[in-house]
Amino acid sequence: MIDFKITRDPQTGGEIWTVPLRGPLLLNYPLFNKGPAFPEQERRELGLLGLLPPHVDTLETQVERAYEAFRAKPTDLERHIYLRALQDENEVLFYRLMQDYIGETMPVVYTPTVGEACQRFSHIYRHPRGLFIAYPEREHIDELLANTAQREVDVIVVTDGERILGLGDQGAGGMGIPIGKLALYTLCGGIHPARTLPVLLDVGTDNPDLLNDPLYMGWRHPRVRGTEYDEFVERFVQAVMRRYPNVLLQWEDFAQANAGPLLERYRDRLCTFNDDIQGTAAVATGTVLAAVKVTGTRLRDQVVAVFGAGSAGCGIAEQICAAMVRDGLSETEARSRCFLIDRSGLLREGLSGLPPFQQAFAQPAARLAGWRVDRAGTIGLAEVVNNARPSVLIGVSGAAGAFTESIVKAMADYTPRPIILPLSNPTSRCEALPAQILAWTEGRALVATGSPFADVAWEGRTIPIPQCNNSYIFPGLGLGILAIGARRVTPGMFMAAAQALANASPAATDPHGPLLPPLTAIRNVSRLIALAVAKEAVAAGVAAPASDADLERMVDERMWTPAYARLTGC
Repeated sequence: MIDFKITRDPQTGGEIWTVPLRGPLLLNYPLFNKGPAFPEQERRELGLLGLLPPHVDTLETQVERAYEAFRAKPTDLERHIYLRALQDENEVLFYRLMQDYIGETMPVVYTPTVGEACQRFSHIYRHPRGLFIAYPEREHIDELLANTAQREVDVIVVTDGERILGLGDQGAGGMGIPIGKLALYTLCGGIHPARTLPVLLDVGTDNPDLLNDPLYMGWRHPRVRGTEYDEFVERFVQAVMRRYPNVLLQWEDFAQANAGPLLERYRDRLCTFNDDIQGTAAVATGTVLAAVKVTGTRLRDQVVAVFGAGSAGCGIAEQICAAMVRDGLSETEARSRCFLIDRSGLLREGLSGLPPFQQAFAQPAARLAGWRVDRAGTIGLAEVVNNARPSVLIGVSGAAGAFTESIVKAMADYTPRPIILPLSNPTSRCEALPAQILAWTEGRALVATGSPFADVAWEGRTIPIPQCNNSYIFPGLGLGILAIGARRVTPGMFMAAAQALANASPAATDPHGPLLPPLTAIRNVSRLIALAVAKEAVAAGVAAPASDADLERMVDERMWTPAYARLTGC
């Protein structure tokens, strides 16, 4: 456990870190290490003379050197490995490189490349990061938490690796997701990297490729389920609450059968949320709100089809319904305008086995009179588009190519500016390519995707394709929660975040602009979302009252910037 003290220089206002390490141990601790950027005075004081080349670098020079090495890697996976190694060597340099070249580095650290990195986790493993809590160690979770380097933790991202992106069960390889998510908390929201902890709950895997892989590093056992699984997660949560009572706990990439129940079980016991359900819903809703403004219509007038009715799809529908209610509809009217399609086709009255979160969106049989049911007894997406005539089409299915030419053209026939969001990632699981959608709609569609795509050239103009990624929401959400000291995460916070994102849309002032701000502006967007979330926390009574000026001060003080602090020994 490494303790260090942060004070400020009374003359310059810069941070001074009093650290307990010297010499080679200091160089091997990534948060403190500056490499050849250690100034001569610190080299003398901290026992570093002779351990570094004599030239003193600037951080800017180090960034250019690191960027050159990054660009020289032949594949995105190699670039991912390089950036992860840099993070484990020098965290300030890692985040400054990410910040300066965010458009190139963010898709490599997170989606889409992180999916391949999770699949290859046991083959590319280099350095320990985060906490692995395996089921056989369930009696010792307090001891495992005590082994971490952090005495204080603000944010934990936890997964059990069962539903990694659209790739399914990746077992212990799922650790790549919490590591990547927390990197974005710091990059986009300014959460201090010393106060974050990625966690993998290893309850085994049902992936035969992993179980048969001699290099697999996880617990080689079929997944623990049922009561044993629930008791294991309960042990984990109780241990976290004992050690970090004020932590923000984010659930990430849990399978549908566990994601919703875990959120319901713990949302009123600690400050927690599920990013796949709530974060995805907020970013999708914010994007739809921005798109609706471009069309010159109202949200209450839209008809929405969501292809993929798992926890993410139903979460999106719930958030959009709540926004429709805010726009003047009753809840019944709002739900009647949302059509969700799952593996069993359109969710509708009479389907057996629907879980409660899907039952809320089952369309009544009377509304579907005359609709065609296929041989399998399902109503598919094409039939929904032809009959319900949605103006908004959202994909969270993981089914590549599901938004076919005929489906998209049908939307374009009755909707002047169809809003189409193929959100599945990684790229290989995208429901349709942006270039295809724009070609099929003669450039009229409003498009955002889950994975990054290049701009599309259409008839002499360039159409930017924004990435409708949760990174627009959760870093700012977390920053606002931590800054105001919120005790719980409320549904209103996600609505506030979605509205703040929509307000920041370039399309709000330029109808030809992208629906979402560029990645280069994401820290500013996170700040706006943090302020909106903090205000909502106060209004909801889950945080102490504060003036607008105080909120701005608290948010700004929480935002860490990747710059070298002056180091001094204990």
